[in-house]
Amino acid sequence: MIYRSKAPLRLGLAGGGTDVAPYCDLFGGAILNATINMYAHATIMERNDGLIVLHAQDKNERYEFASVDQLPIDGNLDLLKGIYNHIVQNYTHRALSFELVTRVDAPAGSGLGTSSTLVVAILGAFAEWLNLPFGEYDLAKIAYQIERIELNMAGGKQDQYAATFGGVNFMEFFADEKVIVNPLRIRSKYLDELANNLVLYYTETSRLSSKIIEAQSQNVSGKNEKTIDAMHKLKEQAHQMKETLLRGNIDTIGDILNFGWHFKKRMADGITNPLIDEIYDTAIKAGASGGKISGAGGGGFMFFYCPGNSRDGVVRALKKFGGDAKRYEFTNVGLTTWSF
Repeated sequence: MIYRSKAPLRLGLAGGGTDVAPYCDLFGGAILNATINMYAHATIMERNDGLIVLHAQDKNERYEFASVDQLPIDGNLDLLKGIYNHIVQNYTHRALSFELVTRVDAPAGSGLGTSSTLVVAILGAFAEWLNLPFGEYDLAKIAYQIERIELNMAGGKQDQYAATFGGVNFMEFFADEKVIVNPLRIRSKYLDELANNLVLYYTETSRLSSKIIEAQSQNVSGKNEKTIDAMHKLKEQAHQMKETLLRGNIDTIGDILNFGWHFKKRMADGITNPLIDEIYDTAIKAGASGGKISGAGGGGFMFFYCPGNSRDGVVRALKKFGGDAKRYEFTNVGLTTWSF
């Protein structure tokens, strides 16, 4: 038998960063995100030779191990190993023999939630194989626990829940790891117009998001008023975006994105740089009404709202930077698993 899964990547439209502790523990966070038809994929194939094979196709990395109950966390495919270790310790209580093959439709560090989405996809493949009784909240929380607590990788909570649930969601984050996912029923024509007008632009750069997130968390812990006030404004932005999408006032989205962009830059050093600022300013001059950098910042994907018929002009203006405008569609389906 072969066991497969896929989980969608996401665009964080508003509120980014307010899902990161300690801000969400102290003040409560709010984020609005939407999944797109770019995915993290995982395949598990049973083996009977006493080996564990981990193969990340997009990274061209492959490792073999004897079938043991704990794999070493040493910097090589630690996400894959950490998930296996958690499954054995908490569910099977015995070593397994299998091959795990993964790939992601966007590069690591691109700001679309790739690592967390990959964790969700791998957990889904294990659940399909081992018939593990995970509900959506359960699986997303386990993915968060593995990545953030057991592997100590800095980051927030939104990506795991977006990948698991799929669709357009308004998410609320509270102390004690409480998360509420509110699926939004957005009329299809509103989402079609948003996808048509929202340019997803890859800067052909990546960044280590953990450094930016750690700086952001330290600023909140240190009661940096500039950072905390900026995050309050981003939480307000999430509420604005929710109302705008539900009402179908799509052409105000650029203004809401622009509002958030100016406050996001105040959260921590490294979120922007001269190249990112130049890309943003170029898009605005070419007709975009607002935009943001996806994820923690520092590189990766940016997106811009282009009202009317300004999309092509914005894409042409951005060509001089050597990046790539990606075609995509929104999806309303989260984690999917199957076997054959």
